[in-house]
Amino acid sequence: MFGSPTLSRRLIISTLALAALSTLSLASHAQDTAKRGRKYKAPPPTSHFEVTVLRATNGKPVENASVIFHPLEDGKNAGNMELKTNDEGKATIDLLEIGSDVRVQIIAPGFQTYGEDYKVDKDNMAIAIKLKRPSGQYSIYKKSEGKEPDKSADKPKDEPKDSTASPAPTEPQKEAPKEDAPKDEAKPQDSTPPK
Repeated sequence: MFGSPTLSRRLIISTLALAALSTLSLASHAQDTAKRGRKYKAPPPTSHFEVTVLRATNGKPVENASVIFHPLEDGKNAGNMELKTNDEGKATIDLLEIGSDVRVQIIAPGFQTYGEDYKVDKDNMAIAIKLKRPSGQYSIYKKSEGKEPDKSADKPKDEPKDSTASPAPTEPQKEAPKEDAPKDEAKPQDSTPPK
């Protein structure tokens, strides 16, 4: 019918190969539709959290301040994420889960370190922080450069030396009579002996 036995063999082999390829493609397609492995779990909803860092003195933005987010789990630190503020003093993060607690810490050179806990309860949160300049340290010593402590700090302070202040009495004074107590009409006695 086709004339040559080799031609008929080629036709049979090519038909078998085509049938095998179509069977394999159907089998692989059937495997793709079957669910296997771990199930996909959608991530929890997150909040857009924006922090603006300003100077307390004039309200200008603080550039390149470190804004550190510490997510809290059961009141304990669960890692941290650090961002830097841009030239407008803003740092934003979109990874905080709604309903979680986070500790925000801000560190900038030349300013006091700031820290506060926040509850992430909205899908869009914005806070503004005003950083103060550092204040002087408190010490019981007036000079804290490794020298001896100042003993005058331990002494009680004297009365202020004011020209309007009356001199301190040398004898103890009697208590003033109470308003409810009857008033005594007698005059106080003089304690100096007669001459």
